[in-house]
Amino acid sequence: MALAHLRSKLRFGGLAGAGLLLLISRPATAHLLSTGMGPVYDSIVHFLLSPEYVAPVVGLALLAGLRGPDHGRWALFAVTGAWLVGAGLGSAPGSGIMASFVTAGTCLVLGVFIAADLRIPLMLTVILATAVGFLMGAMDAAAQGPALRMNGVLGICATVFVLMALATSLIVPLRILWLRIAVRVAGSWLAALGLLLVGWALRAR
Repeated sequence: MALAHLRSKLRFGGLAGAGLLLLISRPATAHLLSTGMGPVYDSIVHFLLSPEYVAPVVGLALLAGLRGPDHGRWALFAVTGAWLVGAGLGSAPGSGIMASFVTAGTCLVLGVFIAADLRIPLMLTVILATAVGFLMGAMDAAAQGPALRMNGVLGICATVFVLMALATSLIVPLRILWLRIAVRVAGSWLAALGLLLVGWALRAR
């Protein structure tokens, strides 16, 4: 009896807490997040809280890491430089169906390459890194619009550089078979995410 009474109290407390969160929550917005610490930190937080930008960068790091240190180094500088150029131009669609297809296609291609553990040439790694950096940077700049300043772009590029370097450095030394298989499994999840995004984009048309 006491246990049932305790469960009833916990259920009521959970419902009351959820209702309170709904009352005090702020409306969701698509503009640049404000940290109060300036445009550099605003852009960094915006990037880190945007899975559609983080996922392709991590996928590229996994792919380059599996292929070795040379691929990792070239991909690191290619994606960062291309992101800077793409964000400076800001010509890609920042929202809507086309942006969804770009993100989905990027995740799908990178995920398939990782899962299959394809021994791609260095030039193809550089091309993929350049394409990912340019498209993601241009989409991010177009999505944020005038709120994104040059120091904000530099902040995002620095974050991309650090994230890419850290993720790649964790994958390159892996020689044990089951650890490499785990990375390939992560690639299959990335490919599945790409397929899911393609389905959502087609449904939204």
